[in-house]
Amino acid sequence: MRTNGPLALIFHTIFVIVMLAPILVVCLVAFTPEGYLSLPTTSFSLRWFRTIANYPEFVHAFWVSLGLGALSSLVAVLFAVPAALAIARYSFRGRDTLAALFLSPLMIPHVVLGIAFLRFFTAIGIGGSFAGLLVAHVVVVFPFALRLTLAAATGMDRSIEMAAVSLGAGDWTLFRRVTLPLILPGVISGWALAFIQSFDDLTMTVFLATPGTETLPVRMFLYIQDNIDPLVTSVSASVIAITMTALILLDRFYGLDRVLAGKNDPGR
Repeated sequence: MRTNGPLALIFHTIFVIVMLAPILVVCLVAFTPEGYLSLPTTSFSLRWFRTIANYPEFVHAFWVSLGLGALSSLVAVLFAVPAALAIARYSFRGRDTLAALFLSPLMIPHVVLGIAFLRFFTAIGIGGSFAGLLVAHVVVVFPFALRLTLAAATGMDRSIEMAAVSLGAGDWTLFRRVTLPLILPGVISGWALAFIQSFDDLTMTVFLATPGTETLPVRMFLYIQDNIDPLVTSVSASVIAITMTALILLDRFYGLDRVLAGKNDPGR
């Protein structure tokens, strides 16, 4: 088996450092006791983490982002599964055009989408509402859910489905006990990627969010316009810590092996 040579290892090391350096800098600055962005610092303090409690709008924005991301990615996956199965299985006129239409939000700048959604939602009377924000996020994250679900549906072994049909499985039983477990890794990956895109979106959301529907990226963006203290870095470090904890717990109690087991055991 071939192994990476010295040059490849050096390149990979530099690449990892470049990717992780901004995150590490943000986390280190969050522990500064100074009232300004300072690194290196002479000591470490939890001052700015305690300060978050004095700004409940950050906490509210976090819950809005969490709920919006979970709901929009769930809706996107519910639409992505039948769309992926139809595109992967059937050959019909306009299939390629339909697939391109579903993926078209990837090619449109989010600034353009934000302005277009703002004008459209204002015209139909849902401007500034959570419903409008949800619809916009579903449109934006749907291509990410579709791409991964479509990849899983395209690589699925159809002979297993045929065997289930020959044994008398109905349409719903076939989908629930055979098709869905086979594409489950793609569905879960698509949901996760869609959630990340929704939670992290700023460029489009800043046009649609109102004081009651501000997401965390929007709240942080508005804060740094008037302030240059390390509060935003402490919020960012808290989100990073929560994300890492969630991933560790997910791997501990669910685990990737169980997801793959669902792919190999269609009878689950």
